[in-house]
Parts: sequence; structure tokens; C-alpha cells
Amino acid sequence: MVGDSYRDAQKRRIEGLHGTGKSLEQKFWPAMGLYTILAAVIWFTLGEGTVFAFGRPVEIRLIPLFVIGTFVLRALVAREADKIRRRSEDEAGKL
Repeated sequence: MVGDSYRDAQKRRIEGLHGTGKSLEQKFWPAMGLYTILAAVIWFTLGEGTVFAFGRPVEIRLIPLFVIGTFVLRALVAREADKIRRRSEDEAGKL
């Protein structure tokens, strides 16, 4: 009995991770818009200046833009992975 409740909880958790199909697609474009607005705010509010990174001078406003760029890349990869996952589930359901 205890094992059954654990398995049920595990199954719900896994379904929660993979059940993001339409909601992930609906959240993608607003997220990209917000990342763009945040990048513009960073660009216009941070002053010009340089810091040393890995022994080279780097413009200070490029550092947070790099961080935002990694979030954008992560969102793109998650979206494509979800598309592939849904496509393989649809093909498995047709068999």
C-alpha cells in the first residue's frame, strides 16, 4: 500500500514535468518579449564602463545581457525539446 502511494506520487510528478505542452507554448512569446524589454532596460540604464573578465576589458553592460541571453537560449532549447517530446508521444500513440 505504501509503495502504491509512492508510485502514484512519482507518476503525478513525472506527468507534471511532461504535461507542459500548450502552456509552455503559450508562455514562450510573452517570455521572449519580457527578455527583450529587460535587455533594453539594461542597455539604456547601465553606464558605459569596462571591467576585466578573463584578463580582457569587457563593456559592463554586456555581462547582464550575456546572462539574459543564456535564459533565452534555455527557453529555446526547452521549447524545442517539448516539441520533440510531444511529436514522439503522438507517434507512439498512433501505433
